[in-house]
Amino acid sequence: MVVKRLFLGGNFQSPTGMMPILAAAYRPFFQVARACHDLKETHTQGRPTFAGDSTEVALVEMALSQGGDLPVLPRFDEIPFDTDRMRLSTLHEAAGDRALYCKGALETVLPLCDSVLVGGQTQTLDPETTAAIARAHAEMAQQGLRVLALAYKSRVDVSDRAGLERDLVFAGLAALEDPPRPEVPQALKTCREAGIQVIMVTGDHPQTAIAVARQIGLVQSDQPTVITGEQLRALSDIRLQLALDDPEIIFARVVADQKMRIVEALKQKKHIVAVTGDGVNDAPALKSAHIGIAMGIAGTDVAKEAADMVLLDDNFASIVVAIEEGRAVFENIRKFLTYVLVHNVAELIPYLGFLLFRIPLALTPIQALAIDMGSDTLAALGLGVERPTPQLMRRPPRPQGERLMNWRLAARAYLFLGLIEAAAALAVFFFVLHGAGWAYGQLLEADDPLYLQSTTACLSTIILLQIVNVFLCRSTTRSVFATGLFSNRLIVLGVLSEVAMLLLTNYTPWGHALLGTAPLGSAVWLFMIPFMGGMLVLEEFRKWLVRHFSRPLRPKSSGRPT
Repeated sequence: MVVKRLFLGGNFQSPTGMMPILAAAYRPFFQVARACHDLKETHTQGRPTFAGDSTEVALVEMALSQGGDLPVLPRFDEIPFDTDRMRLSTLHEAAGDRALYCKGALETVLPLCDSVLVGGQTQTLDPETTAAIARAHAEMAQQGLRVLALAYKSRVDVSDRAGLERDLVFAGLAALEDPPRPEVPQALKTCREAGIQVIMVTGDHPQTAIAVARQIGLVQSDQPTVITGEQLRALSDIRLQLALDDPEIIFARVVADQKMRIVEALKQKKHIVAVTGDGVNDAPALKSAHIGIAMGIAGTDVAKEAADMVLLDDNFASIVVAIEEGRAVFENIRKFLTYVLVHNVAELIPYLGFLLFRIPLALTPIQALAIDMGSDTLAALGLGVERPTPQLMRRPPRPQGERLMNWRLAARAYLFLGLIEAAAALAVFFFVLHGAGWAYGQLLEADDPLYLQSTTACLSTIILLQIVNVFLCRSTTRSVFATGLFSNRLIVLGVLSEVAMLLLTNYTPWGHALLGTAPLGSAVWLFMIPFMGGMLVLEEFRKWLVRHFSRPLRPKSSGRPT
């Protein structure tokens, strides 16, 4: 943040390159900027450094650049800043006397002044000069600059505390530029596409707020809704909730309790509300929101304590990235669940068949455990670390009451993919049995070579179809060819581990001994392969139907606020 323009003695000035004679004439202005602050001052390598509010740092640095010999006046008292006063006054020992320096919003400082500094002399503050100051303030605010008024009083009577801030001399205006980060406009565009409404709530002048909002792309219409703190006081709760339906709304010159009132109104409208802030006055709103986000660099300790999380880089775009990551985690858990539930169906149905019909048990308990704890583990973990899909931030927020395990997920896993896998596993199981002459109702011993081969065929079919299934579960709507076969290294490793397990369990003595398996012939493998292709084709067809008949993902402009 830097001081961009000054308004001194009825004229605009640049803080850089100012003539020394002009700087000398307005020395009281620079003295106010130098002394009226709550910064912590230290010295590094002989040069002063300041820690605290960036606005005050910019004012002090501007003052030192114009008057490096400005003395550090002893400070003995202050009238602190608050959101109702919107100004700070500090009292100092100056040249054997006591002086008051004041800075704050023009509408709270100018009414306290009865004179104005012009060319090094004080003059009576007449209506014409007052109007010129107001016009200059509006012009700079429309440029998106944060404008502060500076005033002083050379001699004060400390015994009359109620009159300390009366009869001040208006010294001038300082307009500060706080350039937005370059990534903010894109982050706001992403929010709009994701159905997230961003609302500006600021203590700045309305014209400043509108100009900044246009600069970052928050406001695109010609006439956005702007509500000031005074107007907000006159609004009932119902009218405030109606006003919040406007997709482009700005609150300016608001105080701490009004910020919290806005949050409560949004919560009454059943929105999920996140609030960002850095100051003490933001603490009530941070506490009231569903999630309060304090600034880690510029944030006060009070704001950080009231917040649920601290943004270490003070970057709005990081919040949007966090929302995308949160959505991705939720989607990945669903992918993981789908993948696991599918093979659970394929494991369950053989047991139901064994209980209800006179057929051998197609999958032994140790073989089912080998799938759960062995072959599927690494591939399932790969689904848990999937990258966010391109369409993830073009969907509206999910309903608040939506569960992780919903009916769509259950139907796809249990009634579609699971049944396909179970049917394939039993088909291969009976293919082996009937190929060896087995008849319905015939019992087989656990060590019968035919039984070992048939259960091995069932186990191998489930593992093979789970290899297909892991790629299908990477998206509920996108084609497996669009997601990419090799873009997730952990899934690739998981597939390789499943292939390795197939070979070990089918063709090694210790695999036979551990899982009760037997080697399979080429005819069995050839019989399995069409089921892999069938599962792929059926799921791709289902995804095509979803893409073809579903509504566009782009949300309405008045999405859920965050």
